[in-house]
Amino acid sequence: MRVGIVTETYSPEINGVALTVAGLVHGLAQAGHAVHLIRLRQKSDDAAAAIEEGIATTLVRGMRLPRYPGLQFGLPARRRLRALWKSERPDAIYVATEGPLGMSALRAARDLGIPASTGFHTRFDDFARHYGLGALTSLVFAYLRRFHELGEATFVPTVELAQFLTGRGFRNVRRLPRAVDTMLFCPSRRDEGLRTKWGVGPNQLAVLYVGRIAAEKNLPLAVRSFRALQRLHPEARYVWVGDGPARAALEAQNPDFVFAGVKCGEDLARHYASADLFLFPSLTETFGNVTLEALASGLPTVAFDYGAAREHLAADCGRRVPRGDDVGFAVAACVLASDAAGFAAARKAARRRVSSRARDRGC
Repeated sequence: MRVGIVTETYSPEINGVALTVAGLVHGLAQAGHAVHLIRLRQKSDDAAAAIEEGIATTLVRGMRLPRYPGLQFGLPARRRLRALWKSERPDAIYVATEGPLGMSALRAARDLGIPASTGFHTRFDDFARHYGLGALTSLVFAYLRRFHELGEATFVPTVELAQFLTGRGFRNVRRLPRAVDTMLFCPSRRDEGLRTKWGVGPNQLAVLYVGRIAAEKNLPLAVRSFRALQRLHPEARYVWVGDGPARAALEAQNPDFVFAGVKCGEDLARHYASADLFLFPSLTETFGNVTLEALASGLPTVAFDYGAAREHLAADCGRRVPRGDDVGFAVAACVLASDAAGFAAARKAARRRVSSRARDRGC
């Protein structure tokens, strides 16, 4: 089968959508499908087209997103996509992002009578609220609904999100479950030397944050929860993996935190496995890949009760907290951190929870 995939973010960019789409691209290719990837040109690209591990790739123009450094939106390209797909007609098209490039792809596919589906990866209506554009929330959501109506189906990662969108007028919403690379994210990658660099001894507590360091991730709650935990465990350290527009201010306000920067692959897996507790306070995720990665790495986890946490996190390996219960989140972090005897069992339980969601490495 010939599949066209259109996206405005892609690896090596570091975000959940980029990594999820890359997983889909490589998974389809490994299953024997002919994949043609249409993505934005990145700084590392030096040609108009590229071949990535046998995957045909066409690069198109984009512009930087205002107030969100490091990400782009694609410029309209309906005419170019129509010409491309006339000469190399795919059997189906998947549009992963809702920017001008994605809209162009859906309209070009409709012009040519090619079946196209979409992926709902990001709650941009929630993002607007965190960047001073709360008055536009309803307009953003209306745009998302109109966008996805142009596709034959909208794929989402959870039952919860499927029900939410269906209840708000989206049609033909289908669940496409996520997987995690359990060969990469594994407790055996624990590294005492790395913990020593963090200033954490063998019997001391390392708390971990992984993700974009940005306003929409509910960072103040992460800090407050750790400070509450730290009053019970003064030797605890908070390790932050990632980067983003809020990092500089956060680092200045919390000089005792360890900021490790962006990590990928085995280095990222080593950071997960070398920690003891994962706090994920975000309320803007459609899924939250980091939850599966933390569980696969054997990390007891605290997260709000939605997305990946609702489907995979249980009391034997962490705590699901009702959405918006900030006090409950901090209390759950303190309770888990104080259960030293239960950590070994919780780590094993976390790993078991995602065993059915394993996928081959590189997929």
